[in-house]
Amino acid sequence: MEYGAVWHQIIRDAVMLFVVIDPIGTLSLFLGVTSHATPEQRRKIALRCCLYSAVVLVGCIIFGEILLLALGIRLVSFQIAGGIVLFLFGLQMVFGAGVANPPSEGEPSEDVAIFPLSIPSIASPGAIMAVVLLTANDWHIMAEQAITTVILLVILGITYVMLLGANKIQRVIGRGGANILIRVMGLILCALAVETVGDGAVKIFVQMRPM
Repeated sequence: MEYGAVWHQIIRDAVMLFVVIDPIGTLSLFLGVTSHATPEQRRKIALRCCLYSAVVLVGCIIFGEILLLALGIRLVSFQIAGGIVLFLFGLQMVFGAGVANPPSEGEPSEDVAIFPLSIPSIASPGAIMAVVLLTANDWHIMAEQAITTVILLVILGITYVMLLGANKIQRVIGRGGANILIRVMGLILCALAVETVGDGAVKIFVQMRPM
């Protein structure tokens, strides 16, 4: 791999994964579902939800493409479908539609680290789509897949640190600042999704074109 290509991949993967995992958007949800928890309980919930998310997303990197092949789904078809889902996910961010709502106080108690924090907030459908596409065996060598996995784990680590400082971050950027950042990231995700769909459409055209 050339030096420039490595940095291009790192920047592209880091931006896409940061946007689809959306640590900033998770902050408000985290504060809502842990409003009655002690600081120690919050730390444990933050750690567990990031660990659960890592297991889910790394599992998708390892087994996601195998499952697609078993179902007879071409990777390029998944790329286009994934790009469309990522685009819709980005539109939700732009227009302020949340991916999950915190449970109300009257609902039965459950492990909020699993739902809604890990799934569907951090390990969202968009994040699952993204990790499978960014580590596809047909388009990425093992070294590139390893880089993407490391980037994923780094971003999950950043998410954990941000959740630990959720109260302070919320006070600094405020609800309005968080909403602005979420919408900007949504626009970036929409642009990346369009590139993904366009690239997939070109691949299908090339495959269908007679030799």
